[in-house]
Amino acid sequence: MDQLEVLKKEWQKREQELPKLSYAAIYSMLLKKSSSIVKWIFFIGIAEMLFWIAILFFIPDSQHKILVEMGLHKISIYVNLVHYVVVAIFIFYFYKNYKRIRVTDTIGELMANILRTRKTVRYFVYYNIGMFVLSTIAVNLFFYFNMHHLYEVVDLGEQALSEEKFQTYFIITQLIVGLAFLGLLMLFYWLIYGTLLKRLNRNYKELKKIEA
Repeated sequence: MDQLEVLKKEWQKREQELPKLSYAAIYSMLLKKSSSIVKWIFFIGIAEMLFWIAILFFIPDSQHKILVEMGLHKISIYVNLVHYVVVAIFIFYFYKNYKRIRVTDTIGELMANILRTRKTVRYFVYYNIGMFVLSTIAVNLFFYFNMHHLYEVVDLGEQALSEEKFQTYFIITQLIVGLAFLGLLMLFYWLIYGTLLKRLNRNYKELKKIEA
């Protein structure tokens, strides 16, 4: 076999190996990027839970007094405990998703783990928004049907209002504050988790191209 034939065979061999090397490099890069995104989801979930727990320590004494006088103090403690247990479970799943993605060996497994992570994050966001809406509605309905007692409990100081005006102002204020807070919460989730999920989705699409 002459030298030219040897060179041709060597070149053909390299051409066959090149796509494999290229796919392996792309997969490694997508694995690293996906793992980093899921790690950030895990860290942000922890930070979010710690933030809301910290806020509980800054609630004014007057607010605590209203909850105690209205008979909601113990209920609010139980609801918060259950809520944070559920949030902790979600964070545990974020951690599991992160550990699972880190040791993924195949494209199919990585794609499945990305889908699993996206689903977990969506459920987490839906749960938090749903919990806020339901708890806000429940508390305000309780206040509405116990408005006379609430009027007696709330210290209006020198700016005393009639019970009718107090009821009107209370409903309007709660509605505005509730909607504003809901809007901020949804904006936060859209900016933070929405951005991370979009990046994961891009990685998923790239993996689909490689798999094809």
